[in-house]
Amino acid sequence: MSIGSLDGISAYARAMRTTNPLSDTGQKVGSQSGGLAPSGGLSPGGGFGAMVEGMVSQTGDALRNAETQSIKQIGGKGDLIDVVTAIGAAETALDTVVAVRDRVVSAYSDIMKMQI
Repeated sequence: MSIGSLDGISAYARAMRTTNPLSDTGQKVGSQSGGLAPSGGLSPGGGFGAMVEGMVSQTGDALRNAETQSIKQIGGKGDLIDVVTAIGAAETALDTVVAVRDRVVSAYSDIMKMQI
């Protein structure tokens, strides 16, 4: 499966909207979340590893929330809209993590093919 650069960018944008839904779209990406600083470098508060760790943690939380909502619905105590929303959020988070993983593996492979 090939992931283009636009797919990666849109997945990253979805992840940023998920983690910080109140931010406006004109704001610099990651200025408060440990991502890229406005100068284009890594912010001193965190780096790529911290971003990935946060994404994995949030994905796990989204998956657990989807399971919890599903169990409530099965028991007759939940709302179907909450279940669908939680599953959609979990699916988006998982797709984002998989897209980032695929891009990292591709970048690693490209680096390993480089001549020294």
